[in-house]
Amino acid sequence: MHSINFLRRKWLGVFAGLALFAGGAAWAQVDTMASIKQKGKMVVGVKADYKPYGYIDPSGKIVGLEIDLANDIAQRLGVQIELIPVVAANRMEFVKQGRIDMMIATMAFRPDRAEVVSIPQPLYYAGAANVFARKSSGLKNWADLKGKPICGIQGAYYNRRTGEEFGAQMVVFKGVTEAMAALEAGNCVGTVFDTTFFAGLADAKWADYAMVLPSIDPEPWGLGVRKEDAKFTAFISDVTKEWHKTGFIIGLEKKWGIPTSPFLLEQQAKFK
Repeated sequence: MHSINFLRRKWLGVFAGLALFAGGAAWAQVDTMASIKQKGKMVVGVKADYKPYGYIDPSGKIVGLEIDLANDIAQRLGVQIELIPVVAANRMEFVKQGRIDMMIATMAFRPDRAEVVSIPQPLYYAGAANVFARKSSGLKNWADLKGKPICGIQGAYYNRRTGEEFGAQMVVFKGVTEAMAALEAGNCVGTVFDTTFFAGLADAKWADYAMVLPSIDPEPWGLGVRKEDAKFTAFISDVTKEWHKTGFIIGLEKKWGIPTSPFLLEQQAKFK
């Protein structure tokens, strides 16, 4: 009986070792670039609801700054591109599951996200905080907010600094729609929020408004690829460095009517 149990444990150990070896081999065999070139197409997860970074135009086509970046990568690889709309809730899972080859979808860098997907360095873009107000508001510096009612969105990380450090009287709303309605109604002097949101406000009713202050507190964005694919991660890293060195993304900001990001200027100076 003892010999049978010994043999059983021995073979279980062998099978476990084989399983680990097979799992490690599968992990090492992920080669996104080879897969892309073999099928002649790169499948990219993008936003379709965040103008002007990724949105659906009147013809039904997904366009935007991030779409232009995805197209540039596809051209470098010499393949076609297929765009898959994603949202914050599924974008990383789509990459992890291999449903998409890459994701470029306004994803802010977080250490916990880097545990799920590989986020190539350097990061390619950054949102920041600013105040959207009438051009005639007289607001030029953050210190000018002292004592003035400023609309904010519940949970935004820059509300506290706007109120405590700069002395604004924060009027906080549950969502962006409510905060912007309050601004339009004159209930506050301006709305503090992410620059990338304000960049997409092209409606005629906002023609007399603008981001009136220097942007602060940049929040860098990263692309997402398969965690186990070091080769594709390195390729995207090199492409991003070239984007920064040449000012490619700065040019895209001009194309899409987005004010130049201080983050991009810093990155260009770093990689030139």
